[in-house]
Parts: sequence; C-alpha cells; structure tokens
Amino acid sequence: MTPLKQNTAIRFITGPSSLGMVMVALGPEGLVAIMLDADEHALQEAVVASFPAAQAGGADDAALAHWLEVVTACIEAPWAMPDMPLAVQGTPFQKQVWQALRDIPCGHTITYGELAARIGRPGAVRAVAGACAANRLAVVVPCHRVIRHDGSLSGYRWGVVRKQVLLARERAWRMGEK
Repeated sequence: MTPLKQNTAIRFITGPSSLGMVMVALGPEGLVAIMLDADEHALQEAVVASFPAAQAGGADDAALAHWLEVVTACIEAPWAMPDMPLAVQGTPFQKQVWQALRDIPCGHTITYGELAARIGRPGAVRAVAGACAANRLAVVVPCHRVIRHDGSLSGYRWGVVRKQVLLARERAWRMGEK
C-alpha cells in the first residue's frame, strides 16, 4: 500500500453494483477510496469531504472506467481479488490493521480481539475497531470480515446489511456453492 501524498489530484467515478452504488477514487499512485452507498450523490459528497480537490471523471476516462469495472467484479466475487495499486492515508497503526485485514482469507472471519492480537496489540481492541471504521477501501481492505467476540455483526461503515451480504457471499463460495 503506497501512502498518498498531500495535495494529490484525485478523480472518481460511480456506478451500480449488487450492493448499491459504488464509488472508486483514483490518484496517481493508485486507488485511494472505494465507498458504498445507496445514493450516488452521497458518495460524491463523501469523496469530496475526504479529498476536497477530487474531481468527477466519466466513462470516457479509461483508467477510472477500468478500476470501476475491476472493483465491481470484486464486489460480486471477492474470492477473485486481483492485485490493485492502493494509495492509502492513515496512521502507522491504521496501516498495520488494514494490512492485517488483507491477510484474512476470503470466507473467514475473525474477531476484533483476534485481529488486535494478530498485530501484536491484544489490548488495542477499540483502536482496531476504530481503524476498521476509518477504512476507505471497501471490500478490497475487507473490514467486513471482522466480527464481535460473540459472533454477531457490529457496525460497518457501509451498513450492516452490506456486511451480511458480503459475508454470506463469501461463505457460500467457501462452501462450494458459487
């Protein structure tokens, strides 16, 4: 994951997916955000709130159209996740959590406590949950694979229903029910 430089030019595009609208934002170093919402306008506002200089691109922007297609395919089949250039902004701790999230195999879940222990910070369960909530790269950095200690689903930046759908899709794939 490449860190994002300040004042970087960001372009974004939105499109439909089975989870509602998806927004993909691209900087010179790679993807800076993947967000989900039912409302395209809300996604556009969210990306501009995160990256004030962000500009909307369109289907005629080949790079944006390509990454929108790739990300939409990953939403539908998260087990077929290709390598993607990611340019992230975050603290060293957040980046450590986000990398650990990428190491969780598709179709598996872990608890916030297990994730904290995995990164060598067993007492940092709340901070781990905070890093998950700060994740701007939906599905690609799979914070949806983290659950509560009792096995229940807790908050998900893009909605618990989307989290349920993603986990069910991944479980079905893992069980061979593609």
